[in-house]
Amino acid sequence: MKAALIAFAFVIAFASSKAAHSLPYPNKPVRVLVGYAPGGGVDLAARLVAAALSELWGGTVVVDNRPGAAGGIATEITAKATPDGYTLLLCTIASHAITPARVKHLPYDHIRDFAFPSMIGTTPNVFVVSPAVPIRSLGEFIAYAKANPGKLSYGSSGVGASPHLSIELLKTMTGIDIVHVPYKGAALALADVMGGQIPASVGNLPGGLLTAIRAGKVRPLGVTSAKRSPEAPDVPTFAEAGVPGYDVSGWYGICTQAGVPKPVLAKLSRDLVTVLNSPALHQRMEEQGINVAPSTPEQFLAHVKAETARWAKVVKDAGLGPE
Repeated sequence: MKAALIAFAFVIAFASSKAAHSLPYPNKPVRVLVGYAPGGGVDLAARLVAAALSELWGGTVVVDNRPGAAGGIATEITAKATPDGYTLLLCTIASHAITPARVKHLPYDHIRDFAFPSMIGTTPNVFVVSPAVPIRSLGEFIAYAKANPGKLSYGSSGVGASPHLSIELLKTMTGIDIVHVPYKGAALALADVMGGQIPASVGNLPGGLLTAIRAGKVRPLGVTSAKRSPEAPDVPTFAEAGVPGYDVSGWYGICTQAGVPKPVLAKLSRDLVTVLNSPALHQRMEEQGINVAPSTPEQFLAHVKAETARWAKVVKDAGLGPE
């Protein structure tokens, strides 16, 4: 009798599990992990995409901020989550290109352990100073830094993130010596620049940084991309401001676990492309300085591999890893 009851319970559990997996995806809340504090560009991109997916699906999509380790904490949580499509990651140039070059023994493989439903888009970083600082151009900043090595500092969203590495690349290309002050999010670094606690900071253009520039609360010295941003057309590129050949763009995408069932992954990819191509979300993102660029999973994976190779060299040249 006991054996029969155990067998019956197993059959019921198996049937329930099979029924749950056969339900349309998604049939419960979906979580999007963000590796940074609220208020920065990564967080903004996640919230815009989450809201659009929530509307499309008629369900709940929650943004879960887990700041730390340049996005590494959120990335590890995602890698180890149940591969059912209900735990997503707002993956970035930091989590899936820079950190793997900097850290030798990660508790996950940033390629093998992940699936890549779609890119979201690209964005420049922007380097700003406090209005109280008597420096009005990137050329003046570089000249002052060369004349006063180690006396200037700048804040960023954390060690190993795209903004940090963009300034490390600037240091390598110009020979300046400035001190990095890492924060747990770009919004925190921005607040200290506006308050005069640090002279400069760097971050993704979208979100609070773009708002602060428009309000005149910080003075932008340059964007890191090859072309000026349409949302900040008066801000020169680093190349225009005296660093020829300089070109760095951050990027955002949605990642999940490699073991997610193929039908779920295919639907997630299709739905992401649908919302990213919708006029409302596309316009909202472009207004915030995000160049929308949805992709196939194959295209996104190829981009991640190319960026991994590129930033491995930058990290090595800057003496930042692997560690």
